Amino acid sequence: MDLHASPIQDFFDIPVDNLYAEPAIPKYIKESIPNWQTSVIVSPDAGGAKRVTSIADRLNVDFALIHKERKRANEVEKMTLVGNVEGKVAIPVDDMADTCGTICMAADKLVEAGAEKVYAFCVHGIFSGPALQCLNNSKFEAVVVTNTIPQDENMKQCPKIQCIDISMILAEAIRRTHNGESVSYLFSHVPIC
Repeated sequence: MDLHASPIQDFFDIPVDNLYAEPAIPKYIKESIPNWQTSVIVSPDAGGAKRVTSIADRLNVDFALIHKERKRANEVEKMTLVGNVEGKVAIPVDDMADTCGTICMAADKLVEAGAEKVYAFCVHGIFSGPALQCLNNSKFEAVVVTNTIPQDENMKQCPKIQCIDISMILAEAIRRTHNGESVSYLFSHVPIC
């Protein structure tokens, strides 16, 4: 699900479908984030801009982008926000959260730019090293991840982490494959639980 680099799909000797959690994001936002209608979906980097604009279009809300300048790999020197979050709910969306340094810096930048509240959505919550401490001390209201990686222990240590179940997406992909139906339907629809 949501492979970090799509060429990974080519390393298998059998057909592989890369499933996406993206259709579950607008559903979660509508059901769980107050005043979502005034939200801005934010890409924490240029690589996620396509995903973010798709989600923003589905919700009929604005989107923004954070441009990162790096001195060297894994070290962000400067962040520039492109877009307006003032007085709005900012929701950065990314494929994974590992040490969470960059996403926590993004939350600071969004609050500094006037965001009323900041939530984050990351498909894969890896949470290594200082991640949980970083999130506990962050400006996030919540950091939402899927259960592609078990989160029970992380949720005990960080009350800001919320986890959504994507098992219905996997189950529907298996059912569709078994019955010879199109799996691509799931790229834009969330199975009804």
